[in-house]
Amino acid sequence: MPTYFQIHKKEISLFSGLFLSLSGFIINPFSLSYQANQVLSVAILMIIWWVFEAVPMAITALLPIILFPAFGIVSLKKVAENYADPIVFLFMGGFFIALAIEKWNLHKRIALGIIRLTGTNGNRIILGFIIATGFLSLWLSNTATTMMMYPLAVSVIQVVENHNKNVKNIKNFSLALMLSIAYASNFALGTVIATPPNVAYVGYIKDRFNFTISFSDWMMLFLPLTLLLLFMLYGLLVKILYPNNIKHSNEASNAIKKAQLRLGVMNRAEMRVLSIFGLTVLLWITKDLINDWQHYILLDDTAIAVLGASLLFLLPSGQKTGNKSERLMAWSDTRKMAWDILLLFGGGIALANALEASHLVQEFASGLSTVTTTNLFLLILIVSAVSIFLSEVISNLALVLILSPVITSLALSLGINPLLLGIPMTLSASCASMLPMGTPPNAIIFAKGDVKIQYMMRTGLILNVLCVIVISLLCWLFIPMMEGLKL
Repeated sequence: MPTYFQIHKKEISLFSGLFLSLSGFIINPFSLSYQANQVLSVAILMIIWWVFEAVPMAITALLPIILFPAFGIVSLKKVAENYADPIVFLFMGGFFIALAIEKWNLHKRIALGIIRLTGTNGNRIILGFIIATGFLSLWLSNTATTMMMYPLAVSVIQVVENHNKNVKNIKNFSLALMLSIAYASNFALGTVIATPPNVAYVGYIKDRFNFTISFSDWMMLFLPLTLLLLFMLYGLLVKILYPNNIKHSNEASNAIKKAQLRLGVMNRAEMRVLSIFGLTVLLWITKDLINDWQHYILLDDTAIAVLGASLLFLLPSGQKTGNKSERLMAWSDTRKMAWDILLLFGGGIALANALEASHLVQEFASGLSTVTTTNLFLLILIVSAVSIFLSEVISNLALVLILSPVITSLALSLGINPLLLGIPMTLSASCASMLPMGTPPNAIIFAKGDVKIQYMMRTGLILNVLCVIVISLLCWLFIPMMEGLKL
């Protein structure tokens, strides 16, 4: 029988968010400046409404447009710019490509091919996606990697659903697969170029101390960390939280082979969509080489995604509707577009930028300078925890840029190697797993709608704690042993 809270969840969450937000503003428990206290109160309201879905999440994401100008925090023009951030257009381009893949049934062909390779065992499929996603994300941006894997995962889920009737098993499989893509993208920390925070911190150390952290030294220590986090992710998702019990089935394998035969050879539309998808991926991979080779055209991930999406509306499909030639995509095909997720991420960016502009994060960060513990492992643990949980509500890149000088000064004042605190802070900033706005991959997989925020919060909290422990322990034990990391 449903509880009172379950029946009136939205109403309770609505008024709880307002009450806690107003209470926090009036009491000001952290003795913040007036503007910082205003921003924190808005953040409390938005996070509570997001977590408990008191109103549609896209509507909560629009609150900065109402509240920030009204309270004089940020001008309306500045707030609105966040909803047209380049990352929003990156998502939009990727979603258009995913819609085209689905429209022309290319997703079925790719999904059937993947399952032929992995087998029909649910755990093996998830493991295959984790390994593939983690490997790609070592070299590509985690956003671009998730964009590539997302439509494939959706397609595989649809195929598996057709051959398994147990609703709970399918639900767990779907949840685990979608979450595994986002988190495997985030946990690929094994190269300097794997995440923007890595690049930013290595650059900061180079500028501050004229000390270069080599690509090979970073890879030697943190590639094993990546593998450990990926297998930890696999074990947590399929063995503990979301066991799917989908076993290998010869009947399902035969059905998949027959489905592949029914698809026949690729038609022109499929080949053209696949070519555009392949071109987009190729440009994502090689953009740095292209930019270094010439200086006439500057490519970045967003421009590449929008280019790929635009080509879908420009190129003919080779199919005809009556006497008219049909293009690969028409605007009517975008009705299934996840517009709400674009608003969600815009709202997240607006909130993150307000937190940064109000110096709220700096005030919390400067509080670390009062830490007087002499226990090095405990200090690393505290720094990692602060980093991972703050990065749930602020850009991980901005967070690293803000915390790097604070953490470095703290380490120097305590007479310890700054890398012992700075590297775990940097690694933890990329692992935020609780909220859709924590990282772009989180937002992308949340877009499907089957990943409710409650599941992401529960899974993400456990992963955040585990990541803090694993990253802190590895850095505490092995950084002092690495000659190339002795600053």
